[in-house]
Amino acid sequence: MAELKDIFECERCGYCCQGETTVSLDEDDQKRMVAALNLSREEVAEKYWRITGNVVQMKIVDGHCIFYDEGCTVHQGRPWRCAQWPLHPSMLSDENNFKTIRESCPGINQKIDYEAFCKLLTELMEQQAKIHC
Repeated sequence: MAELKDIFECERCGYCCQGETTVSLDEDDQKRMVAALNLSREEVAEKYWRITGNVVQMKIVDGHCIFYDEGCTVHQGRPWRCAQWPLHPSMLSDENNFKTIRESCPGINQKIDYEAFCKLLTELMEQQAKIHC
């Protein structure tokens, strides 16, 4: 039986929290974040979200997610896509994608080859509907 630690252990480096874009938040993400912050939806939206039409994303501050400060400050309420990262399903169909993500993420087991990684990630995905790292 595959275990997450076989392929990934987060080192909380924050590399995945950097950049000029963040993930989009679905309704469940928004509710979870509001609850974790213990604020009203309106307060969270005003202070933390960038809303463009129907797309809700976290704001960016100084080139990183607004919630990054030596780690995720909304960890319990983070979006499912953040919880999934870096174990994105696209790694299973594109070895170059795997290599690129592995190079940027020190938490991915550097000793495992692509074939073994895919086997273990596939097993984990079969065990869980949404992988949370």
